[in-house]
Amino acid sequence: MNPFVERHRGEISGVLSCFDRVVITGTLPDICYPQAMVGFLSYQGIRLFDYASWAEPLRDELRQNAERIAADAGLKIEFIRKSNGFRKEKRIKAIIAERGDHPGLVHIFSAMETCPSYYPWCDTLDKSTSLKSASSKCLHYYFYLIDEEFGLCYVRVPTWAPFRLQIYFNGHYWLARQLTKAGIGFEMLDNAFVHIENLAKAQDIAESLDAKTLHEYLDRWAQDFCPVLGYFHSGYSLELHAG
Repeated sequence: MNPFVERHRGEISGVLSCFDRVVITGTLPDICYPQAMVGFLSYQGIRLFDYASWAEPLRDELRQNAERIAADAGLKIEFIRKSNGFRKEKRIKAIIAERGDHPGLVHIFSAMETCPSYYPWCDTLDKSTSLKSASSKCLHYYFYLIDEEFGLCYVRVPTWAPFRLQIYFNGHYWLARQLTKAGIGFEMLDNAFVHIENLAKAQDIAESLDAKTLHEYLDRWAQDFCPVLGYFHSGYSLELHAG
């Protein structure tokens, strides 16, 4: 038994196990490591030293897509010039207080941030060429939205290959929405459940959030916010980090 639960069991009415803050990383197996990118470019008939020239139109497509999404939603993309001291969550909270918490796109940030990349390399001995991993910077977009199922989420989209996505949602908020739909009463204090009418049913609901469901949402959001996905047959592979 958990030492904390054991120590306070006289004050605890029940224990619920569920996801809290969840970050999902989406990688494209077709291009997510140097040899994969080499194989992809070779199959397309593209020289390795033309890697940047190949990636630039995709970068431009992602930028145009973000601008279109913002225009369609009547939003302006907010560029973060200095990330030090800037809290995106605080800004989003203020926007939601003004717009309300109804589902839909809330805001879009953009920022120059570190991203994985590759650089072409030629062996001076045998003259063979390859790609090596590198760290670079590119423009990233943060699409904040309120989803009917997951509540407040964001999708972080880099504009440079290998296009490693990041998706965030709060598992407690997801569960709260499911409990409401199931007619199960509950009380929350900030991000914590302090009372749930039917713990057993709530636990069943919490355990129903599986990889298949998450992948369906990732695919939908990837198609909306990262349309270059269509160039890669394998789609995104998921890695989940839960806190």
